[in-house]
Amino acid sequence: MSVGATGSRSSWFQRFLLPGLALKAVIIGGGYATGRELAEYFVPSGPWGGLSAMLLATLIWSVVAAVTFALARKMGAYDYRAFFQRLLGPGWIAFELAYLVFVILILAVFGAAAGAIGAATFGWPELAGSIVLAVSIVAFTAFGTDTVETLFKYASMLIYAVYALFLIFALTSFGGLIAEGFANAPPPSGNWVAGGLTYASYNIVGAVIILPVLRHLTSQRDAVVAGIIAGPLTMLPAILFFVAMMAFYPAIGAETLPSDFLLRQMAVPGFHILFQLMIFAALLESGVGAIHAINERVSGVVEARGRPPLGTGARAAIGGVILVGCMFVAARIGLVDLIASGYRFLAWLFLIVFVAPLLTIGLWCLLRPAPVRMETVP
Repeated sequence: MSVGATGSRSSWFQRFLLPGLALKAVIIGGGYATGRELAEYFVPSGPWGGLSAMLLATLIWSVVAAVTFALARKMGAYDYRAFFQRLLGPGWIAFELAYLVFVILILAVFGAAAGAIGAATFGWPELAGSIVLAVSIVAFTAFGTDTVETLFKYASMLIYAVYALFLIFALTSFGGLIAEGFANAPPPSGNWVAGGLTYASYNIVGAVIILPVLRHLTSQRDAVVAGIIAGPLTMLPAILFFVAMMAFYPAIGAETLPSDFLLRQMAVPGFHILFQLMIFAALLESGVGAIHAINERVSGVVEARGRPPLGTGARAAIGGVILVGCMFVAARIGLVDLIASGYRFLAWLFLIVFVAPLLTIGLWCLLRPAPVRMETVP
């Protein structure tokens, strides 16, 4: 991958912002973009409790991302297989299995969300939206890391701009209800700590999914700064969304697609379609991130055996096979059930196989002093 050579030519954007945008790209798809995850993990704690939980998740993402990025650069591990082989030794297969479960679940969620959005916006059969998303993911992942990074950059511009407009229109349409919701809300209530921990835990795996974009880092300082920035970059759209949702608390928590509900309350001509296209972009970059990580993992093994890296056809074939299986799951299980029943299990799984080893073995590897080299004096 010639990481060092790439890093020497890297821009400020590639070193400090791209990792955070990539992390946001992996996390934002599915329930985040539609508001369903926010309703599941943050709305039950009320306005202030939900915001507290989101800030807790942001802090966790920043800390874990900073340690992950620094450790990956120190080990020279820029795909998840190489990273966990160095971190866990023979136990690396535990993460491989956990990641397989994760990919099946999130791609099923993305397929279900794309189907629901296509049906709600354009009146399509639900299968049509899932197919369009799958074909788009295969198209972007087929051409490798440079194409994926370009998608992360421009899709992120669209996403941040649309969420900013979303909040502006929400304040214009029902800002009084938002202010009333926060003014009348008690201090943080409910089990907001558990909500923040759960949401952060199953999503933080994104920090290793995006390892291929770390090739631009030029120092350990770059890695730590990029990791710290990644948390706020990832959570900012969710906070804007959550603030708007509080106009209709607590009823908004029961909506399958909170985004669609709020857009109907705004009634801004044309914005409904723009927002749904933005959600599709969020689903696309999240799916691309998950499939690209697998392609890079396979390509790393192929290159280690002295063969050329994966070509366009092989990358497309791998993505196509994975997506067909996951979209089949999406057609059988509803979006809400997928998020509610599957993600809490993933949270515990990744705490055990990723976060715990990272913050113990990984920190020890980062902080231990470098060995002193003894030189023989002639």
